[in-house]
Amino acid sequence: MAEWIKKAKVTEQQAANNDKVKSDVSRILLDIEKRGDAAVRELSVKFDGWDRESYRLSDAEIADCMDRLTEREREDILFAQAQVRRFADAQRASMLDCEIESIPGVILGHKHIPVSAAGCYVPGGKYPLLASAHMSIVTAKSAGVKNIVTAAPPFQGKPAPYIVAAQHLAGADAIYCLGGIQAVAGMAIGTDTISAVDIIVGPGNAYVAEAKRQLFGRVGIDLFAGPTEVLLIADDTVDGELVATDLLGQAEHGKDSPAVLLTTSRKLAEETQKEIARLLPMLPTAAIAGEAWENFGEIILCEDFEELVRYSDEYASEHVQIMTSDDDYFVRNLSNYGALFIGPRTNVSYGDKVIGTNHTLPTNKAARYTGGLWVGKYIKTCTYQRVTTDQASALIGEYCSRLCLMEGFVGHAEQANIRVRRYGHKDVPYGTAAL
Repeated sequence: MAEWIKKAKVTEQQAANNDKVKSDVSRILLDIEKRGDAAVRELSVKFDGWDRESYRLSDAEIADCMDRLTEREREDILFAQAQVRRFADAQRASMLDCEIESIPGVILGHKHIPVSAAGCYVPGGKYPLLASAHMSIVTAKSAGVKNIVTAAPPFQGKPAPYIVAAQHLAGADAIYCLGGIQAVAGMAIGTDTISAVDIIVGPGNAYVAEAKRQLFGRVGIDLFAGPTEVLLIADDTVDGELVATDLLGQAEHGKDSPAVLLTTSRKLAEETQKEIARLLPMLPTAAIAGEAWENFGEIILCEDFEELVRYSDEYASEHVQIMTSDDDYFVRNLSNYGALFIGPRTNVSYGDKVIGTNHTLPTNKAARYTGGLWVGKYIKTCTYQRVTTDQASALIGEYCSRLCLMEGFVGHAEQANIRVRRYGHKDVPYGTAAL
């Protein structure tokens, strides 16, 4: 039976905060729908201290951001984008159109069609998260999206040069310096100055995540995302310093970011706690990471690998990192995760920034039913059918007619009957089942 060496704290205040976020977002979305650009501007001034006539960046402003990059910084961004593009292109190549002749004369198929316009949100209020530009824009390009709009909040009172450069190099068609609910709603609902898109993608804070949830249906979204999560599965093949570093490296995302260690080694569990206490004071982000670890950190001692799998799948974490004597056991047996990081040579930070897989991943146990952002999120798989012979139309029509009448749909049945009469040369009275 598992033993909790350290357990997360769940407070009533968290639930109250969630209710407030929902009501605030609902009110703001209605206001943006009614007042458009005026509401967007008021929100930008209120939350970001950022007022402009147009929030779309000009070519000159984009060029200015590009000029701020050193050659090394530009090359690093392009390297990361190349890795994301290489993997996204491979994913797109795996999505094949399909066509079969199901019975003689009946052709069935599907086509993969990209959405026409995507809105890519890049968070940047606390940190200029330029990696999110790679993940959303590059992937949309690989999917074949023709119009890509992107938005990111101002950073320290002006457009964040690294984010703008990443958006531009990734191939964005329009770049807005706009954050939060107002950015997501502007792209989803549309205003006089922002064209509405078909899908909204990208991570964000609790308000952005809730706005996406409430806008789903009006537009598509990539997934429901909450605070960043990490879960490590480790045994005594690794040490406490490595494990503590990987836990704290993700805890610094936010004060509500869960960081969990599942282990079969009591020694590693105890070492990890000591190393976290040692390393935390060295982190410039210690205030955030420390609070996240205090309230949402967990260490769970399990009996064996089977129990490690059971708890990992129950948590269904966004990131699952495996460092054990038999990593492949977990690759074979785990079912619920956003992304796997296999072995001590890799880590979640690689996936977040540069290795090529997408870092927009499911949280809050959504990994039970969805994976993360990939080219397929931008693509509609649309079916078609064609009947090429009289005999096939009459045959399908006979079955269709009878099945329609089982449901009481006489008009549906007649759609089949008229074809049975015309192509099957049968005397089928109007409104009756085909023989």
